[in-house]
Amino acid sequence: MAAVEKFFGALNGFLWDYILIILLVGTGVWFTLNLKFIQVRKFTEGFKRTFGNMFKKQGDAGKDGMSSFQALATAIAAQVGTGNIAGAATAIAVGGAGAIFWMWISAFFGMATIYAEATMAQKYKTKDENGQVTGGPVYYIKAAFKGTFGKILAGCFAVFIIFALGFMGNAVQSNSIGAAFQQAFGINPIIIGVIVAVLAFIVFAGGIKRIAQVTELLVPIMAIFYILGTLIVIIMNIGELPRVLSDIVVGGFNPQAVAGGVAGATIKLAVQKGVARGLFSNEAGMGSTPHAHAVAKVKHPSEQGYVAMMGVFIDTFVILNLTAFVILITGVLTPDGSLTGTALSQAAFSATFGKAGEIFLAVCLFFFAFSTIIGWYFFGEANVKYLFGEKALKVYAVLVCVCIVIGSALKVELVWTMADCFNGLMVIPNLIGLWALTGVVKQIDKESNQFGIKTK
Repeated sequence: MAAVEKFFGALNGFLWDYILIILLVGTGVWFTLNLKFIQVRKFTEGFKRTFGNMFKKQGDAGKDGMSSFQALATAIAAQVGTGNIAGAATAIAVGGAGAIFWMWISAFFGMATIYAEATMAQKYKTKDENGQVTGGPVYYIKAAFKGTFGKILAGCFAVFIIFALGFMGNAVQSNSIGAAFQQAFGINPIIIGVIVAVLAFIVFAGGIKRIAQVTELLVPIMAIFYILGTLIVIIMNIGELPRVLSDIVVGGFNPQAVAGGVAGATIKLAVQKGVARGLFSNEAGMGSTPHAHAVAKVKHPSEQGYVAMMGVFIDTFVILNLTAFVILITGVLTPDGSLTGTALSQAAFSATFGKAGEIFLAVCLFFFAFSTIIGWYFFGEANVKYLFGEKALKVYAVLVCVCIVIGSALKVELVWTMADCFNGLMVIPNLIGLWALTGVVKQIDKESNQFGIKTK
């Protein structure tokens, strides 16, 4: 295990210290400029489309896809997971409060990137052998590069995402659930892993319709429940909020200037951990959420692009921010960084609610991580079908459940390291495809403006 962790740690250092930070932020800036700050121009439109449709009957999806809101709920189910609780805590424990500032920056530019991902997924979506709508980066990568190169690049992406999300990613989710329930209730993580695997398999077996129904119901409820809990903690410590905001901004550029901050935190660590955990949280540029947005029933690709931007906003600027504020406002961050991950988040809630805080977070984490497992299974499923066809899906579902059980008991550092590594690898072919399709993305945005797409 030590050798494996050392190998993946070295590969992660190569990917995340420089390459992926430049690629992800650079791509976000590229599309922000090419689309004339679409995340600002079309924010109101995205907000109306998202929250205006939340409580409407979603009857327009048909038998072969999802409604626009169901697609967003599936995307958010994947985005809002352990990255918002354990991931945010890990970033703060290593990079200090300033890591949150760089999460904000990457998320702002990431909103433009995810618009490009969603619109391309819509434009190049297709139907599988059973007549169900499917789509994602493998299809727009092949559209961008005809011939052998496009097939190889798309194939690499498909393999990377199956391992990154379906296998390693879902191991991370169950690992965090197991750790939280062990801390709150003293339950063996393996037992929790088996329970989660069984519940997940029941959902997997129901196909796209059951996945859509579960995420559509689960996501709004779990988000509201968590938001209310965090707001209570913040309101009870409201006098500390100005200091927290100052620490985040100052720590983004001078971590050592933050009183009581993490010893050894540097600007490089703040940027690295902020962007890395930000990607794991909101998934902009990763190539995962386009699989959900591809199957949405909309009249024009840009419509789902606007909705997709709200997924990043909700994930980072709402849910992740609230977690960060709770950790920083309660003063549980240790200078030596010894308290990290789920344990740090639980300590923050316990500082206000006592043992009830641990229980609250364990329950929230269960629903967050479980919904993410469903979403990530769905994203991997599309790529398994692309590579091996429908016949391989049962084997894939079983392997995912095995990873859920095994992941619940693994050493947390190794699980996160491997997940980060495969996340980084899948980013590269996805971004190459998006860059090549910049002209198409701009044309879709131009069409939406030309024809005056309006909210229903």
